[in-house]
Amino acid sequence: MNITSEQPKIIVVGSSSIDLVLSTEHLPKPNETVMAGKSESFFGGKGANQAVGTARLGASVYFIGCVGMDPFGQQILRNLVDEGVNVGYVAETEHAESGTAYVTTSGGINSIVVVPASNSLLKPKNISEAEKFFTTADLVLVQLEIPMETVEFTIQFAKKHDSKVGIYASPAKKLSQEVIENADFIVAKSNELSIVFGEDQREEILRKYPNKLFVRDDSNSTTYFNGSEMKYYRNDHDSMLHKMGMGDAFTAGFAVALCHQNSIDHCVRFGNEVSLKVAKNRGSQSGLPYLKDMLGQ
Repeated sequence: MNITSEQPKIIVVGSSSIDLVLSTEHLPKPNETVMAGKSESFFGGKGANQAVGTARLGASVYFIGCVGMDPFGQQILRNLVDEGVNVGYVAETEHAESGTAYVTTSGGINSIVVVPASNSLLKPKNISEAEKFFTTADLVLVQLEIPMETVEFTIQFAKKHDSKVGIYASPAKKLSQEVIENADFIVAKSNELSIVFGEDQREEILRKYPNKLFVRDDSNSTTYFNGSEMKYYRNDHDSMLHKMGMGDAFTAGFAVALCHQNSIDHCVRFGNEVSLKVAKNRGSQSGLPYLKDMLGQ
């Protein structure tokens, strides 16, 4: 794994939220009431997770999103600033509250309901207003918790400025062929490939997109096709108890490694190692490692 003295410039376009987490003995069944042992709140949202993740790994990070003009929105912005993320082009709206996610968790299994709220108001114009960031960006990251028209515009805008593009295709939505072709890498969950690509045969899909598609599952394994053979990398641990944010952590690690010109194999390994760190801590952002943690292991 090679980390150069250059500080990569990464733009993250995506969602932010406050995650409200309830810990229960088991997940409630339909029409069942259960008692929570405790209630906690964490910073989340796939976009904000990736912004914090890449910033902690030494990148110069610019976040473009939308928050409400409410206490949650102010907390989200303050947290990003504290993490060293530039929020100069985060829009604030009076027309919706900040995003939230309601999580019930039991034994490492999560049931999640996301309320996009202000995240659904992020528009293409918010992206074009930040053009000065795009002119020098090394990589642009997007996820699918914002409107698809904004995702598609961001990818076109990034390509116009010769930036690499990474997509974490979650929550799963079908990607157009143009989006797939313009992406430099796509991270997707193994059980959602049929939604994202419109077909079910995992190996056939992987073979179509060598060194571009990286398929993840809950055991912290990553599968991809390198053009000649199927590659599979897995590392997990007995203490891998908290699986929220693992995909975002992998994406952040992979992105930073790619910006430092590492091989795809090394990018995957680094992404998996970053993801494993998150799984040992509660909250999508709490366990995100710093670069010094990764280089010291």
